[in-house]
Amino acid sequence: MNILFICSRNQWRSRTAETIFKDHGIHRVKSAGTENNARIKVTEKLLQWAELIFVMEKRHKQRLEERFERAIQDKKIIILNIKDNYQYMDAELIESLTISVKPYF
Repeated sequence: MNILFICSRNQWRSRTAETIFKDHGIHRVKSAGTENNARIKVTEKLLQWAELIFVMEKRHKQRLEERFERAIQDKKIIILNIKDNYQYMDAELIESLTISVKPYF
């Protein structure tokens, strides 16, 4: 399954998720951000690639709906409700991500 993690700037939360889940075996994982200054900016091509999309906050889903309505209309988007309170690979962030996505893996 192709899984895409999205946050604002793709520096801490979604990038951490990509790092910890990329070697999961049966899944292919990428990450992106919704902001113009994102490390890797979300694109229509990335959204089309994804079979499952995790966003960190409700506002990320809203941005996808505003900018990529057609590309996401048949996509499953899960809001993880993980606030921007962490650094890259923060232990608490890793724990939150692991617990949040476990039902979907």
